[in-house]
Amino acid sequence: MQPRNMSMSGVVDLAAVKAAGEAKAKAEQARAEAARHGGAAAVSPSALVIDVDEAGFERDVIQRSTEVPVVIDFWAEWCEPCKQLGPLLERLTLEANGRFVLAKVDVDANQMLMQQFGIQGIPAVFAVVAGQALPLFQGAAPEQQIRETLAQLVQVAEQRFGLTGLAVDADADVDAQAGVPAAAPAGPYDALLDAAVAALDAGDLAGAVQAYKNVLADDPTHPEAKLGLAQAELLARVRSMDPQAVRQAAAGNPKDPAAQIAAADLDLAGGHVEDAFGRLVDTVRVTAGDDRDAVRVRLLELFEVVGAEDPRVAKARTALARVLF
Repeated sequence: MQPRNMSMSGVVDLAAVKAAGEAKAKAEQARAEAARHGGAAAVSPSALVIDVDEAGFERDVIQRSTEVPVVIDFWAEWCEPCKQLGPLLERLTLEANGRFVLAKVDVDANQMLMQQFGIQGIPAVFAVVAGQALPLFQGAAPEQQIRETLAQLVQVAEQRFGLTGLAVDADADVDAQAGVPAAAPAGPYDALLDAAVAALDAGDLAGAVQAYKNVLADDPTHPEAKLGLAQAELLARVRSMDPQAVRQAAAGNPKDPAAQIAAADLDLAGGHVEDAFGRLVDTVRVTAGDDRDAVRVRLLELFEVVGAEDPRVAKARTALARVLF
């Protein structure tokens, strides 16, 4: 089953964000369908632990960190503590089952990366979340302490950036070795998804929202339903707005979270993606407490509308990280 093009005719023009959203759905479709039917996912366990060099660091660590936290293990062959810590980190990564990935960097072969991170001794362990580097610990540490540190990392990634990790197919490596392609059976949700699209065409946003929620109640990771729900909820929010009044309120109250959130919804619905993201990042910068959290949550919701693969989302996640940390 391929993600369908959702018609927005007669409602609000989301043409500027639909393409990015559909790209997200296509990227996640195979993994989600496998998870829905077999309890597995498209990412193999072997993909959770990777060797990284300077040439691939931007792609394998920085870009990947906009989807899932990346833990970096700086090590060397001659380092005895590294030989003790490395297998432990690999085991904990596999146990975490996709909540983070482990990137192993040989410092002898990648001196520039060692210098960029300011590493004075190894083993040294860092994390990168939404493009932001965070030191975790240096030297060999007790397993329980490492577990607690990684748990805190996962919690921060989920709560502040909406990064819930990757789904993992425990049988993927076995199937690959055997030459057996992973099955991708048709999904059972076609009728509900068709109903949601029909409701959107008819302007019945409440019906579309409910149809998508019905799918997600059974399969919380379904990419097309997540995308559709985010779009339908955005449409429902902006439908009743007076654009002129919303713009005036936002211009007159730059620190008012409610005014800026409403204006960001209008920005995104009108195709002004970067304006919407920039507005909310700026509002996070000048607010605190519950107000800041409300703005951050709406920004994460708008990321869902556009899609994690869109470079504007990756850029905004990095900007958000800089503001929060």
